[in-house]
Amino acid sequence: MREKPRSEEEMLKGTLDMMILRTLLAADAHGHTIAKIIERTSEDVLQVEQGSLYPALYRLEERGWLSSYWSTSENNRRAKFYRLTAAGKKHLQRETNRWRRMARAIGLVMGEGTQEAKG
Repeated sequence: MREKPRSEEEMLKGTLDMMILRTLLAADAHGHTIAKIIERTSEDVLQVEQGSLYPALYRLEERGWLSSYWSTSENNRRAKFYRLTAAGKKHLQRETNRWRRMARAIGLVMGEGTQEAKG
């Protein structure tokens, strides 16, 4: 059975979700740090707004892909830290594979990797 196509908003949420999960693969982090890592690793092309980040974190936690706990941040402030769960790692792998297939397909349609793109 084929998956239903995602709306643009769902696709964007899915992409942010994937980037959050990928960020937490390395280490637990609080929201501000997650946003800064995404921004820094995208060479500041992607800007993560709090209005998008925190609903995504709550959604990922509800789905069981993240867990959270309270601790002290590097600024010595109380902050909620997020941790990738085993289910989150599995989901990240599936989404990463899907993303790579889609990016390759779009690249092919746009002429990347063909003589036309090289000329």
